[in-house]
Amino acid sequence: MFLIPSPEVQLVAAAMSRQALWRAVHAERAALAGDLAELTEAQWTQQSLCGSWTVHDVVAHLTAAARVGRLRWLTSVVGARFDANLHNQRRLTEHRGTTPAETLERFRHVVSSTTAASGHTAAWLGEVVVHAQDIRRPLGLSTAPDRDAVSEVARFYAQRDFTVPSRSTIDGLRLEATDSFFATGSGPMVRGSTLALTMAMAGRSAYHDDLSGPGVATLGTRGEAAAT
Repeated sequence: MFLIPSPEVQLVAAAMSRQALWRAVHAERAALAGDLAELTEAQWTQQSLCGSWTVHDVVAHLTAAARVGRLRWLTSVVGARFDANLHNQRRLTEHRGTTPAETLERFRHVVSSTTAASGHTAAWLGEVVVHAQDIRRPLGLSTAPDRDAVSEVARFYAQRDFTVPSRSTIDGLRLEATDSFFATGSGPMVRGSTLALTMAMAGRSAYHDDLSGPGVATLGTRGEAAAT
């Protein structure tokens, strides 16, 4: 987890208070839990958009993110010798149940959690927004996150590299949403829904087909981010 501010985004302040961001986190978790309750055993084994992780793995990762506070996160990262993938895998394994039902119950218990590894609440909203779509897209689920919540994540991702190298991914590009006021950067244009732009900033190439403009090709050449 690294924090690299972008000099261009001083103009784009988050519209939501921290309390409102947490309410959005809780609402998005609850919506995802509702979707998960309808899945078959086979759907839990479906590969997500998040690297090699299955749906089951992603849910366990989200549970871990809502249970690991700053001190425990630091201890875990140091124990993994600053290998973010190893850290994530260890915490995922810790919070993954023996069955999908057990993993879902563990996730339900953290729906209203405000535990996080840092105070960057928009980043943790981004965790649930992006990972929920990592699950929904391959399964063909139609549930969409709240657009205002997604706009907050888009603003945050445009400002800095944090849990994903989002700012670096869009460096030198102009992004404009077709369904909100979100816009950032300068250069070749990339247009699409706020959600598609956010997922592209998070390194999800599956959303490139939802975008238009000469800058989309540049996004494609930059490859997928470490999707965690």
